[in-house]
Amino acid sequence: MTNPNEQYQALLENIPCNLCGADDYEVVYPPRYEDARPDDILETFRSSGDEILVDQLVRCKQCGLQYLTPRLKSDVVITGYSEGTDEAFISQNKGRELTFAKSLNLIETFKPQRGRILDVGTAGGAFLGVAHRRGWEVSGCEPNKWMAAWGSQHYGIHIQAGTMDDMELADNGFDVLTLWDVLEHTPDPKAVLADCRRVLKPDGVLIVNYPDIAALVSRLMGRKWVFLLSVHLYYFTRETIQKMLTASGFTTQRIKLHWQSLELGYILFRMGPYIPWLSKLGTRIVKALRIEHLQIPYWMGQILVIAQPTAEK
Repeated sequence: MTNPNEQYQALLENIPCNLCGADDYEVVYPPRYEDARPDDILETFRSSGDEILVDQLVRCKQCGLQYLTPRLKSDVVITGYSEGTDEAFISQNKGRELTFAKSLNLIETFKPQRGRILDVGTAGGAFLGVAHRRGWEVSGCEPNKWMAAWGSQHYGIHIQAGTMDDMELADNGFDVLTLWDVLEHTPDPKAVLADCRRVLKPDGVLIVNYPDIAALVSRLMGRKWVFLLSVHLYYFTRETIQKMLTASGFTTQRIKLHWQSLELGYILFRMGPYIPWLSKLGTRIVKALRIEHLQIPYWMGQILVIAQPTAEK
């Protein structure tokens, strides 16, 4: 009988650097295949997935991009995202709506006239719901079929189950395109950004947020950083995200810290795999005080980037 370690490794493939194409790297964190759960791929790839990184993380010696190799094959990743349910994730949509309302304020400084927004990997649709209420014409796609259906019904909007390819989008059709916690999950981020460039208007705005592996909190926590997850295939820094955007036809306009809001009880729950004792103790205390639903702004290394298509010469 094949053991889980061997079963998991059979699902892996080696890949070159997505940014520069080199296959010359140094290992940042070695693999921990003994902790892999190949029979629970659907659990791993749910939006609230908190499976601690088991794959090998490397840094490209040529351009500095950090990524997983070997990693799960692309078809396994896409299938994992498309199936299953995730009630835990959508339970936090109130906090996400608060976060996205502030983000829209920033977006509207670049685009004060409401137009068309495309949200790629929209999960439960919280961002599109907020934008729709503010008068934007919204479109979105989400690989998880259950999540797309839930968001469509909850917010009264249409969310395409699938990827951008499934939407068959025309060129130059959107004023704003957003990738909220998405790019690091995609098997080919450079191709995703190229497609974003294609469907954005020449004066459009691209929003990307991601967990920055060069952030102080990441460096202090090391392998216990909360964003070192099996679902994150790429790990950007401010330098490498700008290189990726430039290579994809974008000019970076602004980079800032991205604060998010979640319920205190949920934050403590997500802390469980990293600091179990504090998660359990904190959960008991906040439940006793009845403050588990208190919305808490938090920052653990998230960065927001605003970019626009580079003018063609």
